[in-house]
Amino acid sequence: MALPMRAVMSGSRALRCLGALAPLRDFSRVPSRREISFKLDEKTAHSSLDLFKKDTGVIYRILGIDPSKVSQNPERFREWAVVLGDTHVASGRHYWEVTVKRSQEFRIGVADADMSRDECIGVNNCSWVFAYSHKKWHGMQANKLIPITNIGHPSKVGLLLDYEVGKLSLVDSEKGSLIHTLTAKFRGPVVPALALWDGELVTHSGLDVPHDL
Repeated sequence: MALPMRAVMSGSRALRCLGALAPLRDFSRVPSRREISFKLDEKTAHSSLDLFKKDTGVIYRILGIDPSKVSQNPERFREWAVVLGDTHVASGRHYWEVTVKRSQEFRIGVADADMSRDECIGVNNCSWVFAYSHKKWHGMQANKLIPITNIGHPSKVGLLLDYEVGKLSLVDSEKGSLIHTLTAKFRGPVVPALALWDGELVTHSGLDVPHDL
């Protein structure tokens, strides 16, 4: 799988999770119920990304926005086409879905709320994602690729986060069955995370965890 642009990094840089982010956002917004409801946070969106559908969808622009014309803040991704969700999760099991049919190259998953804004999700040990590129799926963590087969390119997929157990699963949203699970050791609050290099993605949150998962 050919990773976009500079996704393969040196070990020392790939393991650096904390950027110059200050202060962190209020963790009191951690949801207490089993379902997570979130929007995408424009303050974190790279200048090549536009939000739409009331900040639940993101579209990639080849030219993007002139970086000088977007508000400069330490939460915005500076080098990679990444955007984070606006809700922190530090407990519980949560499920959301992403419509992926209009993108051919993307990553979806979760990341530490305070990960460096100079890195891409999937290349460090503070983000856990499922990547689709060149008509193939992979799990990604710490820049390691884990092939995922027998899935194709569905119009929509689900993500199941089990924070205490340390698992993030890719779900067949039509069948309600697990496709692949990544294991993780979360050190603090995580947020939904997306990256894309063409097309668009739309998130669907506020969903109950499917009974059979």
